[in-house]
Amino acid sequence: MIKSLLTGASIFAASVTLAAAHDTEALMQSPPGDPYVQVSDVLPLPAFIPGLGTLFVDPATLPAGPFLAYDHDGQLSATVYMTPLAELENGTSYDGLTVGSHTVATVDIYYNAGHPGVEVPHAHVVLYHDAEAKERLAQ
Repeated sequence: MIKSLLTGASIFAASVTLAAAHDTEALMQSPPGDPYVQVSDVLPLPAFIPGLGTLFVDPATLPAGPFLAYDHDGQLSATVYMTPLAELENGTSYDGLTVGSHTVATVDIYYNAGHPGVEVPHAHVVLYHDAEAKERLAQ
């Protein structure tokens, strides 16, 4: 499984550098607008998930995302990807993933056993967009 996560992280890192350009300024404050929907409006999840914040996603990009993560003040704090481990193990690559902001202070990658929206075991790849973002999303 560690090998799968490392492979996924390598694929992810390559795709971020090739991410398509988009209007990141429009995404800096919640709500981000079309085509994004608030995850808690379409899935049985809380509006604010401690550790991830208030999530928005373009349904066409599921399961990987990006999920845009906003803090309690509506500031974009992280971009989150949810990549199913079985798909990574079977050779699926997620290329050209967009980012909410091109500024990334730190990245966390961790295992999730599944939840509404991405029910299968998957890796969360979280790009925090400033040094305080992780702390703001934890509360």
